[in-house]
Amino acid sequence: MKTDPSRFPKMARVRQKLYREEISDATRAVNEELRALNLERHVKPGMRIAVTAGSRGIDRIDEVLRACVAFLKGLGAAPFLYPAMGSHGGATAAGQLSILAHYGITEETMGVPIHAAMAVTEIGVTPRGVPVFLDKIAAGADALVVVNRIKTHTKFEGEIESGLFKMMAIGMGKHDGASIYHRAAVAHGMEAIIIDAGRMVLEKRHVLFGLGIVENGVDRLTRLQAIPPGEMLAAEKKLLRLSKKVMARIPFDNIDLLIVDEIGKNISGTGMDSKVIGRHRDLIGDFSIHPHPKRIFVRDLTDASEGNATGIGLADFTTDRCVEKVDRQKTAVNCLTALSPEKAALPLSFATDREAIGAALKTVGLRAVPELRVVRIQNTLALETLSVSEGLKKDALNNPDTRLMETFSEMVFNKAGNLMPLSGI
Repeated sequence: MKTDPSRFPKMARVRQKLYREEISDATRAVNEELRALNLERHVKPGMRIAVTAGSRGIDRIDEVLRACVAFLKGLGAAPFLYPAMGSHGGATAAGQLSILAHYGITEETMGVPIHAAMAVTEIGVTPRGVPVFLDKIAAGADALVVVNRIKTHTKFEGEIESGLFKMMAIGMGKHDGASIYHRAAVAHGMEAIIIDAGRMVLEKRHVLFGLGIVENGVDRLTRLQAIPPGEMLAAEKKLLRLSKKVMARIPFDNIDLLIVDEIGKNISGTGMDSKVIGRHRDLIGDFSIHPHPKRIFVRDLTDASEGNATGIGLADFTTDRCVEKVDRQKTAVNCLTALSPEKAALPLSFATDREAIGAALKTVGLRAVPELRVVRIQNTLALETLSVSEGLKKDALNNPDTRLMETFSEMVFNKAGNLMPLSGI
């Protein structure tokens, strides 16, 4: 497919100010938080304690988990880790272990066993008639520890979104739990369902504590809080408010074309965070919010996603190389479990970035090229440096939190017709 070079706007990198307060020593922070709980009153020698290990690419999650299990071992306990990630990894134990290994979480690096299986135990039924499931191996432990990042959820808005309660429901419930909770959410809403399930886990099992993690605007640890089980709901609400306050967003609105260099499950549950890209297609709720992109072009899929291309259906255009990386089985299992088959739909794909961008810009309406509003990001977690078109120059100059880093110049493609790395423009 031939493209007209005159249809491509000039671009320049922009840097935005983001919240950067950071925990420098994660191990020290974990130890301080756990010491404050006086866990020696509750932990007995030899006590088997199941600690969650999720599927998200959380900053220094290997260090956080290693410090957590080491602290428990220091009290004489026998902690172990287990994958708590719903249907991710193709809903197989081997797939989930592979995801953990990508994050440096192995038995060798953690110094404790990792027990991976997909079998679950039903521990009760909520007042809404929804059965609650728990990883069978974890259910047989003497106590549970819940570790997760607290942030916005890509499906809904609430006081509780993605965090400890979601982990107790969808993560610890494995594939069976994730499937039933998403189906129940159609009638009752996801927030109510995960709170119900989390409360039942707290009621039916001995939960030692939750460890809530909040990241700053550049995806570094900014807050770690160890929370007693009775305070978990209130504390998570507070930490979610902090997360929303410090999270990074695209600082421009009414975008003609949003170019996303990579998507993946290590980046977001939907491959690219719908609260960042401003587009969502879901049975539970559809929305279009800031930055209101007319078109979205996804260039590639991360290797760490292992072929799970959930979220590719939120894009309008992609590349053949991205499509070639898609593991249709893994993607289908994840999207069907989440009642989101639309997020597995493959958009129009092209051999090169040049062709895809040329096609996309022909579908945004009649605009003079210098007026086109194009934004390019690496992914929805990396938003400090963006590339924007000349049509956004005034927006960038008038925003006190953004700074133009260079003059506007032609889009740079390599010999294969693909964009050069954002950092190297």
